[in-house]
Amino acid sequence: MLSKAVVHDQLLGLMPPLMGELTPRAIAYNCVLAGCQPDALPVVITATAACLDAQFNLLGLATTTGSPAVATIVHGPVSEELTINAGINCLGPGTQANATIGRAISLVLRNIGGMRTGAGDMATLGQPGKYGICFAESQASPYEQVHALRGIEAGNSAVTVLGVSGTIEVLPSQKDGNWDAPETILEPVAQIMQAAWCAGGGSRRPDQGDQVLLLPPELSDLLAARDWCLAKIQSYIFETATSISGTPIAASPKDILIIVTGGPGTKMCVLPLWGGGTRAITRELVRY
Repeated sequence: MLSKAVVHDQLLGLMPPLMGELTPRAIAYNCVLAGCQPDALPVVITATAACLDAQFNLLGLATTTGSPAVATIVHGPVSEELTINAGINCLGPGTQANATIGRAISLVLRNIGGMRTGAGDMATLGQPGKYGICFAESQASPYEQVHALRGIEAGNSAVTVLGVSGTIEVLPSQKDGNWDAPETILEPVAQIMQAAWCAGGGSRRPDQGDQVLLLPPELSDLLAARDWCLAKIQSYIFETATSISGTPIAASPKDILIIVTGGPGTKMCVLPLWGGGTRAITRELVRY
């Protein structure tokens, strides 16, 4: 496992809540426990180091009585190299890479950061996602991938970490029997984002959070064919959601992340981020 890391004992930072020392060696140990393939180590290192970004607010995520979990999205060629699932059941079981990378990141948070039940982790209920969430953004997306939109070379690999409070399935509306119009696809998304944002306390701090939509290829291709670019999708969701209660769901439309992933079908998924304040952090894949 450590053959995939050049500098074994480099201190990457102190990981909340108990400020354990995050090093490639310590991360590799947890990767072995999780059953990761050695080639996955750089993904786990990059993701866990990204969690230390101040805007991610790992201390808040780790110690809240709320239920956030850390989810990891993998972008670019490495997702195919490691066979990370961006297709059918990408959020579910059945793919070794998704399961073991997600589990390794979870173990790092607990064994190095001290995010253990009753010690650092004080969640009232918790959620199954705390066992691990990892999936890939589709390489076949008709839209520019998230890491490219955030300033990383499109052909390079990257990871995004999210502090998610859960998953919410969303279907296009059946208004007027016209389910495949862009507005009928996206209006329910705006409704769910607004409801989850307000119910989860995010409306108190719209400048401290992002919105995340997982869009299956069938719908992304349909929207692209109707000449709905990412900016138009983001603006429609932002404006529609804001009109519901007058409360913005993010600081701006560009803070709505659209991730193309999943298998055949029209089921979408909203990943509401923790309302206490956390931002999606994207980092280029680094091989330490």
